[in-house]
Amino acid sequence: MSLRFTLRQLEYLVAVGMTGTIATASKKINVSSPSISAAIGQLEAEFGIQIFVRHHARGLSLTPGGRRFFNEAKLILDNASSLDNLASDITTSTRGSISIGVFSTIASLLSASVRRSFEKKFPDASVILREGNQTDLLRMLGRAEIDVAITYDLEIPRDISFCPLVSLPPFVMLKHNHSLTRKKEIFLHDLEDERMILLDLPLSKEYFLSIFHSAGIKPHIVELTSQLSVARSLAANGFGFSLINMKTKTKNAPDGEKLAFLPLSGDLRPMVLGVITKQTEHSSRIVQAFLEHVKTRVKNNDLPGISENI
Repeated sequence: MSLRFTLRQLEYLVAVGMTGTIATASKKINVSSPSISAAIGQLEAEFGIQIFVRHHARGLSLTPGGRRFFNEAKLILDNASSLDNLASDITTSTRGSISIGVFSTIASLLSASVRRSFEKKFPDASVILREGNQTDLLRMLGRAEIDVAITYDLEIPRDISFCPLVSLPPFVMLKHNHSLTRKKEIFLHDLEDERMILLDLPLSKEYFLSIFHSAGIKPHIVELTSQLSVARSLAANGFGFSLINMKTKTKNAPDGEKLAFLPLSGDLRPMVLGVITKQTEHSSRIVQAFLEHVKTRVKNNDLPGISENI
């Protein structure tokens, strides 16, 4: 029986599917654009399906059938890489590419730092970064668009493994000279009449609102934003307070105005930051190495804005 494809063709297809353009995939895997384009054309002709939709000057996107083809191609490559993983186990090295998702509000804090340190420790490893809200990350993991994700313990499905890293209690973020900054402690009832800037992200929004609802308090929401940088600027300019779970080294908003971060007292549920992966009996060596790497950085208090307290 002769195969209608080669692993190299599948590798090129998956690279384009993950990056969205042939040019970016070419740089990522160091293969010429014409070679990648020809391989995809051969696959589409051999199987009689359209895998990608070509958008003028905007790259490529997978068709519905192409998405299914992409998922199966990635699964085949993952299974084929088991031989390479076996060799890696023998040589105690970690190599290959890993696609990492990061929760959008913490991506600017963690993604570049984690990528730099991981690739420095494992020179034969290559990291592709993606960001998104909780719903985005769970969807990408389910579609095999990413291998792991750094995110919170928000409604994790049963087929997803969650490895907790650190417990992050909520903080109140507000203008540096707000009257509440004179208090030694801030409780929920102190915020009842204050204007709230709510991070409007799937599942995160429900978490922050649940903090008030559990105490029978209805927050006075005046602003909704899906961007943490916008929430920081609004709070720093006195438009209200916001709740977050991760502080930053700088107390300045993007526009330069100053912020204050104060712990919210009381018996409140924290968010737990961790790493999610698809449940499997045998995870790849590079995924295992990444998980251990992040654990070590947390243990050494070496991740921006967080410290180990799990």
